[in-house]
Amino acid sequence: MRSVMMLALLLAAWGANAAEPEVPGWSEYQAGHLAAARIAFWQAAERGDRVAAFDLAMMDWKGEAGAVDKARAVYWLKRSAEQGLDRAQHALGLLAERGDGLPKSLAEATRWFALAARQGYLPAQIDLATQYFLGRGAPQDDRLAAYWYEEAAKQGDAGAQYLIASMYEHGQGVKRDIPAAIRWYARAGAQGDAAARAKALDLAKRESARRAQNASSGSLR
Repeated sequence: MRSVMMLALLLAAWGANAAEPEVPGWSEYQAGHLAAARIAFWQAAERGDRVAAFDLAMMDWKGEAGAVDKARAVYWLKRSAEQGLDRAQHALGLLAERGDGLPKSLAEATRWFALAARQGYLPAQIDLATQYFLGRGAPQDDRLAAYWYEEAAKQGDAGAQYLIASMYEHGQGVKRDIPAAIRWYARAGAQGDAAARAKALDLAKRESARRAQNASSGSLR
């Protein structure tokens, strides 16, 4: 089951190819010419193309145009990650977190997540925030967790928006800020999170009542 989940996570990252300039072999891969695609990816990867190295790693992981070879897939992932490809860095973090194709190491997972998160890679920002939030592979640090959840929230992730809203609501890792909490709950709610929408409305109602009470108390003095 873990291998199936790992493959799904890696393939989700592979779908980000659309955001990169097309590398040699991608059109062949999309056309189903896997052997030709693999050769083109390998040639480009050997020339230092980090995206081709990632593509080649995915083919080796899946066993396309050859046998499944996780060791070789990890080799190409590392080549890609060391050249700075964010999703390759994140993929290595996932592998290290689960001990799949790499020795299990939560600290190493955090290191790879951090490299990708600093480049603005959304899934890595969420995973890095969670490492700090749980104290998993890093010292527990609500401040850093809040920082990375907010970075992910700014990119539109509804789950991160809910989490940073809750942190603002309770002053966890950030200064308590009810208006900020309402804004983030509302943004998550606008994406279909019914619980976030309800929280935004409830907090807004309570904040309005608090302000009215304060105003009333002030006028009676």
